[in-house]
Amino acid sequence: MSDSSDPPAQPPDPATECEFWLFGYGSLIWKPPPHFDRRIPGFVTGYVRRFWQIAQIAKSPLTPAPSEDHRGTPSAPGRVVTLISRSFWATLTDPHPSSPSSKVWGVAYRIPAPKVAEVRAYLDIREINGYTIHHTPFHPADGGAPPINTLVYIGTPDNEQFVGPQDVQVLAEHIWGCEGPSGLNRDYLLCLDEALDGLSKESGDGHVKDLAERVRRLEEGVRGGVDGKGVVNEAVGE
Repeated sequence: MSDSSDPPAQPPDPATECEFWLFGYGSLIWKPPPHFDRRIPGFVTGYVRRFWQIAQIAKSPLTPAPSEDHRGTPSAPGRVVTLISRSFWATLTDPHPSSPSSKVWGVAYRIPAPKVAEVRAYLDIREINGYTIHHTPFHPADGGAPPINTLVYIGTPDNEQFVGPQDVQVLAEHIWGCEGPSGLNRDYLLCLDEALDGLSKESGDGHVKDLAERVRRLEEGVRGGVDGKGVVNEAVGE
C-alpha cells in the first residue's frame, strides 16, 4: 500500500465511469449519501484531517435547506473538518502533531450509475460551504483489495471558509458553544469521534480525539456546576 507524504496526482473524474465512488471523512461517515449500494471502511494518504473549516449557512439560491454540517450561525460559525495536504500542513504551526503513517480513515461509498447525477447534485448542495471536488486513491481496510479511485470534497486553504490552526482549548470551547440549523457543533465532533473508533482498531484520529475529550470535560464541568473553565456556575441545577 502506498503511504506517501503528499497527495497523489489527480486521476480522471470517477463520476464519468460506470462506478462512482465517494470518500467520506466527516459527517458522511455516519450520515451517508442516498442510493449507495456499497460502504467500505478504509483510508487515504497524503493528508491530515482538521477542524479548520467554518460551518454556517451558505448564501446561495442553490441551497434550499441547511446542510448536514451547518453547526453555527454567522455571528458564531461552527467548525467542521477538512483535509489538508501534508506538504502544506508541514509549513504551518499546528498544536496537534499528525500521525506518522499519514492515514486519514473514513468510508468509501459506491453509487450506482443510474443515480450518479442525482447524488452529485445532492452532494454539491450539502458540501457547498467552501468545498471543492478532488480525487484520491482510497485504500480499503481489507489489505487484499486494490485501491479505489474516489471523489472527495475538500475545503482547501484558499477558500474563504478556511480558518487554519488555532489553540486547541480555544477551538474546543468554540465547538462546544456553537449551534446552528443542523444542530450542536459538539454533536458533530462527538459523532465523528465515535464513528472513527468504529471503523477499525487503528482508525482513531488524534486531533479529533483530543478535541472530543476536551469537549466532554466541558460538558462534565457544566453538569457539575462549573462552566468548563473552572468557574462555579451557581445557576446550575436550579
